[in-house]
This record gives sequence, structure tokens and C-alpha cells, in this order.
Amino acid sequence: MDYRRKRELSFLTIGLLFFLSGVEYAVILPTIWKYLQILDAPAYFLGLGLSAFSFTGLLSGPLFGRWSDKTRTTKTIILFSNVFEIVGNFMYFMGYSKWLLLSSRLVAGVGAGAGSSIFGFLTRTTLPDERAQIFAAVMACRQAGLLIGPAFNIFLRLCDFSLGPFIVNKYTSPGLFMCGMWLLLQCVVVLLYHDIPPLDTLPEHMALQQVRGQEEEPLIDPEDRETDTRNLVHSEQIETRLSGDIEPTRPPSPEQDDPFENFSASREFLREEVVVLLTAQFITLFNQTALETMVTPLTQRYFGFGELGNSVMYSLCGVEVIVGFFLVRWLSRVLEDRAVLAVGLLICCGACVWCIIFLASPQGGFAVELTEFIIGVFLQLLGLPFVAVSQVSLFSKVTAEKTQGFSQGVRRSVGGLATILGPLWAGGLTGNLYVMLGMMLLLLILIMIMMVLSYEKLVEPPVVQHADSSESGG
Repeated sequence: MDYRRKRELSFLTIGLLFFLSGVEYAVILPTIWKYLQILDAPAYFLGLGLSAFSFTGLLSGPLFGRWSDKTRTTKTIILFSNVFEIVGNFMYFMGYSKWLLLSSRLVAGVGAGAGSSIFGFLTRTTLPDERAQIFAAVMACRQAGLLIGPAFNIFLRLCDFSLGPFIVNKYTSPGLFMCGMWLLLQCVVVLLYHDIPPLDTLPEHMALQQVRGQEEEPLIDPEDRETDTRNLVHSEQIETRLSGDIEPTRPPSPEQDDPFENFSASREFLREEVVVLLTAQFITLFNQTALETMVTPLTQRYFGFGELGNSVMYSLCGVEVIVGFFLVRWLSRVLEDRAVLAVGLLICCGACVWCIIFLASPQGGFAVELTEFIIGVFLQLLGLPFVAVSQVSLFSKVTAEKTQGFSQGVRRSVGGLATILGPLWAGGLTGNLYVMLGMMLLLLILIMIMMVLSYEKLVEPPVVQHADSSESGG
């Protein structure tokens, strides 16, 4: 099996993993509150249960990322992290007490930390100009899981039987169902996932051929190809002289090349462009989860939506987000990542202003208020894929590739912190939307100012800089 085929199968497996993570969220979220009530849990346990998953993922992400950077492998990490998902969901299925239920979400959240290793793998096995497209497709897979997940509840809610000492009903069945899904994924990972070598360990012309195949070759005239080949050889000789004793085509190993030997967290993460992207990650996820917390009480108060109405609304939102990711996938071919990020932030700012004007204190009849609400939600969701994809792609380009797993873990931990704080902020302010939405708008204005001031630095550093730094470091 050639490199390109292994790469495609590995990407397909990653897409399936993200799809299942979306399905898990979609099948557990609608029933967890009733489940906790059956177990006599106080109201605050709902917030604890939802935050527990993000909390352990926040802690495990950098650890898994560091592991993958040192070993340059991810298959073992994915198989290991999935064990936590399997065990955590089985604990959720058992459900003897509220504490076991809370523990189940803590255990399952550890498995989510493998995402940092996966994004590190994607960074090392993709070319910079295709990376945003790959990231958009992967993120769309999770949104597809969120969209399709509620359909599984149609038959899960009909479960009413015993399995040995365990009761299988509409509250416990999501845990058993996801336990089985993660077990199946283990088999898929074993059969289809491959720890292919990073592109930087291959000669440049071979990497392009393996990734893009042969279809682009006819676009180059034979004479031009010979000229390009001579120029490539000449440039490689120059880079070899610059880099001294470095052997770029040799894959690093833990014994030969420790990626953290000269690593400094302050040098890596306190650079201007990195701070901007981490801030964008935090603010966008903080605002997104705050809005998710606000929407359900808002629709119940003004429109009388029940479970069916909210389900239809979330399904339509899921469709829009998926379409948005594929729109960004197309735009990333013609626009720079920083331009896509700027467009997304402008849309989010406009959406927030709309919500403050029309939703904080709605006036008019039912049809007018519903139209204003739909436009506000549409604008909020429209900007999300632009910001999400562009900032992940940019972050992978402005941070060191050899420690990409750890860096992605830090980025995802910042996002995890935002998903914990966002609902806590919005939960206490659903009755005072001016304060809640005003703070969200201030945060968006802050990141817009930061981006304008740092716009020139939000690009991939030239490759020659690596050679210079290597020479000076030697």
C-alpha cells in the first residue's frame, strides 16, 4: 500500500473519530438532566457533568500531545485514549449513583485529549496550502455527528429491558450505545489507521508527488520540469550548507532527536501571533458556549419551544454549520488564513450587535421576533466555521512543527477552559441579556483590535528561518 493510500485511510479514520465524538455529545446531552434527576442529583450536577468532560480533556490534551511529539506516532495514543471513552461510557450506562455518573464523564473526557495528537499528526502530514481544507473537513465530521446524533435517540428512547444486573432504558442506553461505537472504532483504527512518516522526512518533490498524486504533472512542460529540478537540487544544496549537520530526511526518534530538548514554553506561546490566536480560540468558544446556554431558555420564554421545536432548530443549525465548513474549505483555496479569520470575526461582531439590538429586549409580534431570532442565530453560526478553521490552520503554521502535538494540546486546553467558563457566565445572566451580550461584544472587539495590530505576523514563517535558527543554535 503506497503512502498516499495510507494517508487517505488514516484521514478517513480521523473523520470517523470526530464524527463519533459529535454523536456522543448529541445522544447524551438531551437525557443527562433527567438521568441525574432520577439519581436524586441536585441541579448544579448538570453543570458539573457537562464541565467534567471538558475539564479532563483540558488536562490530558497536552500530555497526549507531548507523547505524540516524542514518539512521532499517534495510532497507539488513539487506541489508548479510546479505552477511556469505552470505560467512561460503560460507567455512564451503569449509573448506580450521581457520583458514578459524574465520574463517567471525567473518565470519558480523558479520551478527548487525543485530539491534540491528531491535529499534530494532520499538521505533519499535510502541506501548508491544503491544511485549512483538511481541518475544515475534519471539523465538519464532528458537526455531522451532532446533526445525525439525535436520530439515534429515536430508537434509544424505546429501550426498556434488562441486561444481566443492568437496566437498559432511554437514560442508560446512550452510554451502552456509545460504548459499542467506540469499540467498533478500535477495530477500524487497528485495520485502517497508519502512522505514516511526516512530510518533512521525505524529499520535497517526493512529498508533493505522494500528497497530490500525478494529476498535476501534465500542467508542467518537460523543459520547465528539468529547469525546476535543477533549481530544486541547487536550493537543496544551499539549505544543506545552511543547516550544517542537520539531516532533514531522517525521521527523528526519541533517542536521536528529542523535540523538547531546546523547547521553551515562554518562547513558543508568548509570541505576539500565538497569543492572538489563543485569544481568538478562547473568545470564540466562550461566546459560542454562552450562546448555546442562552438559546434554549430564550426560545422557551419567547416562542414556547419544547423538545421538538429545539430539536428541529438544532438540526437546522447543524446543517448550516456543515455548509459553512465546506464554504470555508473552498474559500481557503483562494484566501489566506488570516483573511478568512478576519471575515469570521467581522461576521461574529455583526451577529453580536444584531442580538443586542433585537434580542436583548425583543419587541413586535411573534413573527417579527422569530424572524429577528433566526437572523441572529444564522449570523452567529455563519461566522463560527470561518474563525474555527482559520485559527487552527494558522496556529499550526506559526508554532514549531516538531512540537505540534503539545502545542495543539495547549490550544485545545485554552478552548476547553472557554467551554467551561462560557456556560457558567451565561447561566447566571439569561435574564439580563444586555450584560451578557455586551461582554461578548467587548471580547470580540478586543480580539479584532489585537488581530489588526498583529495582522502582518499572522503568516507562516519562511522556511529559511528554520535553517538560520538551526545554525545559530548549533
